[in-house]
Formats: sequence, C-alpha cells, structure tokens
Amino acid sequence: QLQASGGGLVQPGGSLRLSCAASGIIFSISAMGWYRQAPGKQRELVAVISDGGSPNYADSVKGRFTISRDNAKNTVYLQMNSLKPEDTAVYYCNAAIARGSSFVFNNYWGQGTQVTVSS
Repeated sequence: QLQASGGGLVQPGGSLRLSCAASGIIFSISAMGWYRQAPGKQRELVAVISDGGSPNYADSVKGRFTISRDNAKNTVYLQMNSLKPEDTAVYYCNAAIARGSSFVFNNYWGQGTQVTVSS
C-alpha cells in the first residue's frame, strides 16, 4: 500500500532522495511522513508534511533534509543532503489514508528502505 524506494550507500556529505508512493483505493491522504530506525534504537520521526504542504522536521535534520509531496501522484519525497554517518538507519514512510467515502483515516507504513552513510 506504501512503496518506498531510493535508499542506498552514500559517502558522508552526499545526498539521497527517498520516494514513497501510496496505492490502492484512495479517497484522501492527510499527513505523510518519514521515520527512521537505527540498530538498537527506537523508531524516530524525521519529517512530516501536512496535506496542505506544511513541513516539520526533527532538530537533527533541519537544514539538511527537505520533505515534499505530490498529491496528484500520492507520493511523498525526502531529499537528504549533507548526510552524516549518524543518519544511517532504515527509513520508513508513513501516511494517514482514507479509503472510503466515510473518510475514516487509517495509518499505513511502507516496508522500509536502508540508508547507509559511510566512507
């Protein structure tokens, strides 16, 4: 239902762009976001964007990461610049989706994509 892509291995200071597309019957998508989980740590919020396009970021990525969305494509993006080794984690996308005319929103997760920052 949420398909993430774009992870990989990058050197410190490099860039990656993650994408996550929602599929299936979609009446509306509210907030969309990215989370990450490093080995031995809890999953944490990286960035979230409202249906109106207002972003919010974790302090650790402000100024380096940019979240955006294309509502026509039901897709959320995460542009990651100036990557650091501490950004290494599995990145998960998340979205609140209404799949019926009742507009009841449920939370969905993507499958996760590995981002490794290493020289």
